[in-house]
Amino acid sequence: MRARWRDGRGWLVVYGDSTDTAGVLVRVPLEIAASYRARTRGLLGRDGVSGALLLSPANSIHTFGMRIPIDVAYLDRHLRVVAVRTMRPGRLGLPRLRSRHVLEAEAGAMRGWGLEAGSRVGVEPEEGTGSEDGGG
Repeated sequence: MRARWRDGRGWLVVYGDSTDTAGVLVRVPLEIAASYRARTRGLLGRDGVSGALLLSPANSIHTFGMRIPIDVAYLDRHLRVVAVRTMRPGRLGLPRLRSRHVLEAEAGAMRGWGLEAGSRVGVEPEEGTGSEDGGG
């Protein structure tokens, strides 16, 4: 399962049971940053986030130039959460070896969604912003 998305919007689906994808816990508006330019821009200069931002591919981030603290979830290639961290502005996150994608959201949001290490998520791109290899 190798996901390759294009820049655009969609939905982040957080599943209620980390061992199965049967129960959807929450659906969150998602911005997908798959191009180098979109990943580089990320959340820089924003005062808030509506939903989440997916950086793909990515295995580390920084918060230099950010105005707000953020939650960061590192995802492996199967879209399972490797780790969740809250980062203040001006910090450098260490690369996660198994991470292939990074989710960013306002600080505290991921706890409210039930997102933690071991959780499984899905990505549903909007029409026209789909994946090149079948999504996720």
